[in-house]
Amino acid sequence: QHLNRPAAKMFEKEIVIDGSGHILGRLASTVAKELLAGQKVVVVRCEGIEMTGSMIRNKMKWARFMRLRHSTNPSKHGPFHYRSPARIFWRTVRGMIPHKSYRGKQAMARMQTFEGVPEPFDKKKRMVVPNALKVLHVKTYRKTTVLGEMASQSGWKHADLIKKLEAQRIAKSQEFYVEKKASVVKKAKAEAAAGCDKINSTLESFGYYVAPTEAGATAALKAEMGAISNIVEELKEEEE
Repeated sequence: QHLNRPAAKMFEKEIVIDGSGHILGRLASTVAKELLAGQKVVVVRCEGIEMTGSMIRNKMKWARFMRLRHSTNPSKHGPFHYRSPARIFWRTVRGMIPHKSYRGKQAMARMQTFEGVPEPFDKKKRMVVPNALKVLHVKTYRKTTVLGEMASQSGWKHADLIKKLEAQRIAKSQEFYVEKKASVVKKAKAEAAAGCDKINSTLESFGYYVAPTEAGATAALKAEMGAISNIVEELKEEEE
């Protein structure tokens, strides 16, 4: 699913956005508007967010930012230079919100950012923001910088841990997908053998029946799951 809607269509209980493959500024501006409108937003996989420009260019910008400090007591008064991708994105959104006002503080309290996909968000539907996707707004020959890679070169020390946890999550989700697919096929065969069409139509008329997912409805995901399994195998080989 995607998040590209007018502000009138509020509210959902919580929106989980997969940050991987999004442009930093575009995603931050969209999230800031949602927060100020009262929406709760969770952004996962912040290490996959990208910035336009080459790595050297962005590291030079980061070096200039690192030189900013308080003249008398920088450890107490800041500015604080966060190294983790999740906090870098959090700080980017904060710069687009009047965070010192009461309204801005309440808006910032409605946002959560994470590297990877921790529980319970690994079991929730994740959305993308078409207005911020790199593949839709950046030409293929333009250079971009992955936020996680730049953070690793700037003092973030947990990139390998996040990579390992993500591999475990992907393997676990793949096992769940295979089991779910088998159970759907089994249920469809059982319903066909039992001849439940008449009962199901009656239940559906009363609003108590939800049509099961067809056995071939997720066939488009086979190629993606195969690619994921190859990545998991490569990571296991590297660990060994």
